[in-house]
Amino acid sequence: MSGATPGPADKTDSEYLKSSNYSGFRLEATWKPTVMVRGEGMYLEDAQGNRYLDFSAQPAAVNLGHNNRHVIEAIKNQADRLAYVGVGFGTDVRAEFSHKLAEVLPDNLTKYNFSNSGSEANEAAVKMVRTYFQREGRTKIISRYNSFHGWTAATTQLTGGPRRFVAETTGAYPGVVHVPDPYCYRCPFGLKYPECGVACAEYIDYAIKNEGNIGAVILEPVTGASGVVVPPKEYLPRVRQITEENGAFLIADEILCGWGRTGEWFAVDNWGVKPDIMTTAKGITGGQFPLSLTATNRTIADYFEENWLPVSGTFSAHPLGMAAGIAAIEEYQRQNLIPRARELGVHLGKRLEELKSRHPSVGDVRGLGLLWALELVKNKRTKAPFNTPDDYLHGRPLMIQKVASKMMSMGFFVYSGVVSHLIVSPPLIISEAQVDAAVEAMDEALKVSDQEADREN
Repeated sequence: MSGATPGPADKTDSEYLKSSNYSGFRLEATWKPTVMVRGEGMYLEDAQGNRYLDFSAQPAAVNLGHNNRHVIEAIKNQADRLAYVGVGFGTDVRAEFSHKLAEVLPDNLTKYNFSNSGSEANEAAVKMVRTYFQREGRTKIISRYNSFHGWTAATTQLTGGPRRFVAETTGAYPGVVHVPDPYCYRCPFGLKYPECGVACAEYIDYAIKNEGNIGAVILEPVTGASGVVVPPKEYLPRVRQITEENGAFLIADEILCGWGRTGEWFAVDNWGVKPDIMTTAKGITGGQFPLSLTATNRTIADYFEENWLPVSGTFSAHPLGMAAGIAAIEEYQRQNLIPRARELGVHLGKRLEELKSRHPSVGDVRGLGLLWALELVKNKRTKAPFNTPDDYLHGRPLMIQKVASKMMSMGFFVYSGVVSHLIVSPPLIISEAQVDAAVEAMDEALKVSDQEADREN
């Protein structure tokens, strides 16, 4: 046995936390945690008493702001009545939450499976599809390259970006086919919208017909941590049509882009699309209790009346999570946060576009509602990035991390996504004045990346 056992340490000791805890998401040697001790509304406070305006909602989860009192009181009250019971029992709070979900979900999604994380929700969706189509052998699933779907064996394989690469070296999960994204800034076909005819959607039809045995297509209607790719208006309706024509299910991963984030209850609502399966987490409780949802249409629900469904776990449909979910929906409704996100998103978008016009290192700004990304580039003309996926995987310093670090030093947190993107996804309670203050801080922080950008831009 090697290494010394850490001794007693102050509970706010960053070095003790680093030595005794895995962080995940990175090489452990690169983790230098700031210890947070308090949250309220738009703000976090660290162990030294410094306050930070949270411009990304940790990331895109704390939609109601930190420590929403209505959600917290709901959890407390439920704990006093019934803190836990196994998923095989029904509970009144589970029934009430199901009624609340029916008020806001697409109306074709009528049966619900509850789990604890977005990864588990997507894992359940995969199992549902493969069980449904097992007799036909249609177990393959199409995903996109520029995506993130989770950290379990199946969902890491569904993920298209560099976070998948390491998992494939330790045992790939079979039966996933990746296709290009509706990523107009870096079109994989070298085309321009709208002359392209939305070739990225048509390619999905080509892949289904030529790959064979496709059971489903999974996608984030608006990409999250991988760069907030907002598709052309024709894209999602066409993908819905393609899946129907080919007898495949459409899975909408709304784990990050759901719950008002894009200015509608769910991102698919922006295009009037109704998926066969929807997965969601994060904002389902405002980030204040671990909970996720896999919601299905009646066709899938009817199948499992007489067939085994291999999902569920010890903490599925946890009563405290059900209570938190009810309270969260009540808060979205009471504060009118969905239309507010849509309206304030217009202002946020304009302010971020101003940054693009002023900074040679901002190659693209894109978003919808209160979900936006800034893509940093070394050269605006060539779109050459500062970093590569190899830099990310080997723990080399990324430009987005340098800019985010500068913002932290100024009292603002922004989430650095994967490789080249800053993700702006504030709590939906943010004020216009707070948007302006955060954008001004970002204006200053971007000077860090501007210094290393090519001046021929």
